Amino acid sequence: MSHAVARLRAARLARSVKPFVARGSKAMRCARCRLVPSHCLCTWRPRVEAQSAVCLLMHDIEALKPSNTGWLIADVVGDTSAFGWLRTEVDAGLPALLAEPQWQPYLVFPGEYAAPERVVSEVEVAPGKRPLFVLLDATWTEARKMFRKSPYLDHLPVLSFKPEQLSRYRLRRSTRGDHLCTAEVAALCLELAGDQRAGDALGAYLDVFSQHYLAAKGQRAIDPDDPLHQRLRAFL
Repeated sequence: MSHAVARLRAARLARSVKPFVARGSKAMRCARCRLVPSHCLCTWRPRVEAQSAVCLLMHDIEALKPSNTGWLIADVVGDTSAFGWLRTEVDAGLPALLAEPQWQPYLVFPGEYAAPERVVSEVEVAPGKRPLFVLLDATWTEARKMFRKSPYLDHLPVLSFKPEQLSRYRLRRSTRGDHLCTAEVAALCLELAGDQRAGDALGAYLDVFSQHYLAAKGQRAIDPDDPLHQRLRAFL
């Protein structure tokens, strides 16, 4: 069964008035992992359990990009929801999800952009609730705009952290090393919530995905016994 990001991608394609053309879009790709068949990732998908949930609020074309890492989160975290973001409207399913009593939602974003009284650095969940991490899946410029122009998120506490580790993501470039990709942010959230194994699995999966993606782009073979694959193998 397809996950939330795959369904959002299909819905976005269905309403497109012209084809979406991304770099490398002419290549034949696996429908499940978005990589070319010679570098398919499907057999490397981790199988782990997580108490936490993730809600991806994705900029308009983010789900269409082969390099998007929100897709990896949905592969790993069973309770992942995905909604498209538009400035002029909001999917009614998003506020409904945030209002469900089982969830303790956190909007994950750098605290410097939020009022100090909203900012928290720890995940504290009331009895009977589970953490729900709301991630803005977009470029950094787009994410800042989304943060400012999404008033239906203004009531949420803002979870902010300064990771000790610089970003390992190699598929897009940022001018700042502390700008993490969406999957890295999700892995840190899982660790903060006590879902250490799921966070480790997502980090290992991201590293192998990046390796496969870049190797396919450079027409290089993959070594399934290298250290990255050996690390991921522990979660299969």
